[in-house]
Amino acid sequence: TIEKMNKIMLVTGTMVGYAYMTEFFIAWYSGNLIEKFVFINRAFGPYWWAYWIMFTCNVVTPQLFWSKKIRTSLLASFILAIFVNIGMWFERFVIIVTSLSRDFLPSSWGMFYPTIWDFGMLIGSFGLFFTLVLLFVKFLPAIAMAEIKAVVPGAQPSHNGNGASH
Repeated sequence: TIEKMNKIMLVTGTMVGYAYMTEFFIAWYSGNLIEKFVFINRAFGPYWWAYWIMFTCNVVTPQLFWSKKIRTSLLASFILAIFVNIGMWFERFVIIVTSLSRDFLPSSWGMFYPTIWDFGMLIGSFGLFFTLVLLFVKFLPAIAMAEIKAVVPGAQPSHNGNGASH
């Protein structure tokens, strides 16, 4: 049921939050100044907004599933799942962009500003994904088992194979 799936999303969001906090703790406890800088830079550096969007969507948003009213609502589940997907995209953005924007040499530090080619790759990725999904549905359509059982006589439990029922 949708409630059980939302409980899984709640547990997963809590585990992701625990992992984020563990990363910060290990960076702090290690005593390695570069590792400390990397994690502090993610949360409070030039890309702070992406980090906090990621954290909010991946950790805070699933905590709304503690409410049974939200946990059993299909619309709320859909909306919160979209937010978690956005958070997962921002997680990849934070990992890649913040790592590349602050290298070991301060002379190579810089900000990432998306160009027309970056937007083209994003739109092209969506286009390729939806094209492949539509091709999959065209050649291997999704058919419910209940519909098959209603149409095919051999799939009925009362059918004995010689045209007569029990």
